[in-house]
Order: sequence, then C-alpha cells, then structure tokens
Amino acid sequence: MTKPTAHLPQADYAPVHGDIVALLEAARRAAARSVNAVMTATYWAVGQRIVTFEQGGQERAAYGEALIERLSADLSARFGRGFSKQNLWQMRAFNLAWPAGHILQAPSAKLPAPILQTPSGESSPSQILQTVSGQSLDLSVLAQAFPLSWSAYVRLLSVKNPQARAFYETEALRGGWTIAQLNRQIGSQFYERTALSTNKAAMLEKGEVAEPGDSLTPEQAIKDPFVLEFLNLKDEYSESDLEDALIQHLADFLLELGDDFAFVGRQRRLRIDDSWFRVDLLFFHRRLKCLLVIDLKVGKFGYADAGQMHLYLNYAREHWMKPGENPPVGLILCAEKGAAEAHYALEGLPNKMLAAEYQTVLPDEKLLADELDKTRRELEARRIARGGDAEGEA
Repeated sequence: MTKPTAHLPQADYAPVHGDIVALLEAARRAAARSVNAVMTATYWAVGQRIVTFEQGGQERAAYGEALIERLSADLSARFGRGFSKQNLWQMRAFNLAWPAGHILQAPSAKLPAPILQTPSGESSPSQILQTVSGQSLDLSVLAQAFPLSWSAYVRLLSVKNPQARAFYETEALRGGWTIAQLNRQIGSQFYERTALSTNKAAMLEKGEVAEPGDSLTPEQAIKDPFVLEFLNLKDEYSESDLEDALIQHLADFLLELGDDFAFVGRQRRLRIDDSWFRVDLLFFHRRLKCLLVIDLKVGKFGYADAGQMHLYLNYAREHWMKPGENPPVGLILCAEKGAAEAHYALEGLPNKMLAAEYQTVLPDEKLLADELDKTRRELEARRIARGGDAEGEA
C-alpha cells in the first residue's frame, strides 16, 4: 500500500511556488531576449554583406535587385521562412540606418547589455568595433550593440526622420518600452508633441507610463512572429478555446460537404507592411480552382471585418495564388451568440460571370451560419456540463 500524501500547509507552499514561478518567467524573458539579440545581430550582419556586395563597384550595384531575389529563393529553400525579399530589403536598410561607425555612438551601445556576454565578461568597445567592421564575427559580441528587439528596430525603420528615430530609440531604451508602447508613441507622434511642448521633462515623464495593453508576457515574447521565423518554428495558436473549437469543427464540416474542398492551412500568417495577421483557415476549392480564405470572428460582424478581408485577399492574390488559378474568395464567419452570420467577399473578382459561378458552387451562407450557431451552442452546453461536474466532484 502506498503511504498517504502528507498535507502541505498553504503558508509553507506559497513562498516556494511563487519563487519558482518568478524564476521560470524570468528565464523565459531572458531566453526571448537572448534569441532576439542574436537574431538582430545576425540580420544586421546579413544586411552588411548585401551592402558590401553592392558597394563593390558600379556593375555590382546594378545587380542589387537580382541579388535580393536570388538570396530570397536560396535562403528560403535552405532555412525556411524569414527570408522574403521584403525581409532582406529590411536587413539591408537596417545596416544602412545603423552603420558600423554609428553603432558605438548610438543609444543602444551606451547602455549595459547583460543579455549576451563573452566568457571574460562584457565586451569592450574595441571588440564590438572589430565585429561590426567585419574583422571578426562574434554574434554574442555584436548582439550587445542591439538591446532592443528586432520588432522594435523594424518599427523604428518606418520613422524616416533620423532625429525622430534616434529619439524613439533612446526613449524605448530609457523607459524599457515594449513594442506595443513603441507603436503607440510613434503613432501618436510623441517626438513631434515633445518638441513642441514647453515642458519637455513632463512630456518625457508621461511617456514612461505604460497603458494596460502595453505589457508583454514571456509567452508573447517567445511567440513574436519574427522570432518564430528566425527559428523556423510553427506558430499555430488560437486566442481562446471557443475559437479553437469552432475553427476545428468548421474545417471538419467543410471537408464533409464533399471532395471539392482541400485543406491548405490553419492560422496561416501573413505580413502586410509592418503588421502581422493570421488567416484562420485556408482551403482550396478544386472545382472553382481558387483559394478560400476564411476569417472567424467570435463577436458580431462589422465593416472593419470586410476591410480586413479585402487586405487578406489582395495578399493571397499576390503571394499565394498559383499560375492558372482563379482569384481567391473570402468567407467571413461571425459567431455572435444567437446571431451567427456568414458573408462571402466576392468584390475582387474580374467579372460578374465568375462571381455568379462562385455563388452557385460555394456552400450557402445561411447553411454555414446555422452550422456555426449550432456548434457554438453545443460547445457552450458541454462547457457548462463540465463546470457542473467539477462542482459536484468538489
């Protein structure tokens, strides 16, 4: 017989549990910062090599576009995602905006960088200079010059005024801004407002105050799309159990309608300018020879949903369509409690005949809305039943 487990007083358990939770959360943050630092240093070095190639003479400079295109194809084949032409152009722009001679004078290099150190401790300025000038390649040394995340540097690149960019970099470092804070401050023209203010100290102090949506959990830091790309990891996740279950059921339902639908992907990520989006489901309709882009909303339908779908379809036409395929079609599903809706987005089709064919062949909008409503009711009934069972056991 096994001996009964001794009762552990909560007062004794709480401190050790809290200590371990804090330790693990700190470790996750440190891991995310370390990966981000090495990734940023690597992308700067990639940009340096592209710039150096282009500066090798007038003839080479003319090959810039061809170089990016060929590198994108070869690096994507070898290392997976993260090496689109847009990303490579950004690495080049990053190197030009933070050149080797500028790094040691930049705000980044003037702050302590405890993330990555050489065995002998923190690197000296001469070691960093040797690395950035190409005399040696030690990413752990170079990483100390870039304490912000790659997402932050990408956002800073969108600021065209060099003085404004340097200001945001300095304040992000000084205030420990998350990417959400940096986005908000740039979007609200914090630099311009501070420059016009008669009390600049008060403005800067106000800028340090974080808002509720600014915090970044260790899980969010690790799931940064740029980090996942760099590590070539999948990033499928759903924001809620209800949404996850609805998406799974919807995928099964469409496949059960017949052999017209072929599953392509779930939580398919796409990047438009400097913003990341996810398409909940992506199917290919064999008879129509087109992609079906599906976006699920747990709330009610709004005009912003239609605008977002328009962005998705434009992206799908440019990046996901294969030669010989028809233009993609969008399907917006809104699972508002008691008022489910389904809307096809057919505005981008080249002619009315194709739109009419799509409407004839695709499943009826009401059929999809009814199925969504029924599924939501069943899932909520199961959740309530599980909650009742748990209370009974307690």
